[in-house]
Amino acid sequence: MKTHFCFITLVLFLVVFMFEGCTKKEDHSYPHELVFLTEDYPPLNYTEGGKLKGLAPELLRRICNKLDMPFEARVLPWSEAMTLAKNDPKAVLFSTVITQDRKDEFNWVGPYATLDWRFYGASSNPLEINTIEDAKQVPAIGLIPDYAINEFLVDEGFTNLVYCENIADAFTKLLNGSVSLVPSSDIVAQAALKGLNKSFYDVRPSLLLENSFVYFAFNKAIPQEVIHDFQYELDQLKVNGQLELLYQEFMQTNGAPGILQVFTEQYPPLTFRNSYGEITGFGTDVVKEIMRRNQRFYDIRLTLWSNAYQQALLNPNFCLFTMDRTPIRENLFRWVGPIGTNATYFYVKKGSGISISTVDEARSLNAIGTVTSWFSDQYLRELGFTNLVAVGDPTEMINMLMNGEVQAIVCTNITIADIVRQAGFAFDQLQPETTLLSSDYYIAFSRSTNDDIVTQWQTALEAAKTDGTYAAILRKWFPIE
Repeated sequence: MKTHFCFITLVLFLVVFMFEGCTKKEDHSYPHELVFLTEDYPPLNYTEGGKLKGLAPELLRRICNKLDMPFEARVLPWSEAMTLAKNDPKAVLFSTVITQDRKDEFNWVGPYATLDWRFYGASSNPLEINTIEDAKQVPAIGLIPDYAINEFLVDEGFTNLVYCENIADAFTKLLNGSVSLVPSSDIVAQAALKGLNKSFYDVRPSLLLENSFVYFAFNKAIPQEVIHDFQYELDQLKVNGQLELLYQEFMQTNGAPGILQVFTEQYPPLTFRNSYGEITGFGTDVVKEIMRRNQRFYDIRLTLWSNAYQQALLNPNFCLFTMDRTPIRENLFRWVGPIGTNATYFYVKKGSGISISTVDEARSLNAIGTVTSWFSDQYLRELGFTNLVAVGDPTEMINMLMNGEVQAIVCTNITIADIVRQAGFAFDQLQPETTLLSSDYYIAFSRSTNDDIVTQWQTALEAAKTDGTYAAILRKWFPIE
């Protein structure tokens, strides 16, 4: 009996030992430990009832669950979280916008949200803010330290910036008159005002400043395999529609970022928003035809050229059209095209008595109007021009010419007429002078865009040219008279 008992005990011991051994051998828990850091910034991330909520935490919970790793985050003031994220080799900071200053400080996974930054004023104290210069004249603009929009405003030369503790503090100061404007996105403004028991209609949006993309920022010491794993799982949430559903739940809107971001500008007849609110134009039709042939459809968004150009330099998997391909830009982007050709001229106000026979003669003018990040502005700066007055909006450039603030402007022959009409003038009030240059325009992709995407787009464009579709689109927008 004792022998039988010992035998059973031995068998049980072996079974337990084997079970534990198998459990350890098949332990698939994620091999890397991460420290997640965030701030209170609804609806992207916020604490409610002692629980961390928002779009970003919900995405991380799902990604971490897929990777079999725990998720828990510390909620800190933004400046403190940013400092820790730079110094802790295991840190992941969210929700974070890529800027030029930050780009090389972290590795990035995303994007999972977009923020359209505008100036907000109090409805009780309406301000007419139509340009950047208008905003520079107000007494004070409320900002939060280390926010991405700060870099933009400082680069634009703002000197009337007042720093606040957080976004709620900024809107409190706006409503009590301590500051005149607050830069924010619609979504964040709504959440902040709701937290203050105020209505979104207590504020009034005005000038669009820029579009930003929101990412998870990983400390540079975190292995690349971790970055790849998180990006893959996030992309799966995009493909299967889960990100869009979460976006609607937390952001209260649709339009979550896809695998590829596609942007253009108001630049008729190549690209523009028509009276029905549709984004159209020659370049837009070409891009839509490429998407149709590839059976891969992406939302097209319209913004200021200077903003879109900067975002194309910063963000991976970013498409911007139409863009002139110049030596300055050659190695900054990847190219699909060409899709057209244009010539750039110096234009003067008719009757001004100003004549420009050569490019060198233009150097002697007091001021020439250009548009920030246009290839013509970049080209003139490369030639050493020091008399350029650059603005973000082409119609503002026309206004400067007609008001006598500049003596000439530079613009392409295929877009100048529409821009002049948008500014409220007649095209025959301008006079073309000498040609600056001729160039081809393309569809541009950020350097880190997936190789397959660029190849597929070029192949589809060539097929459209071969079967006559491209020629038909060209005739639609530029009929032969």
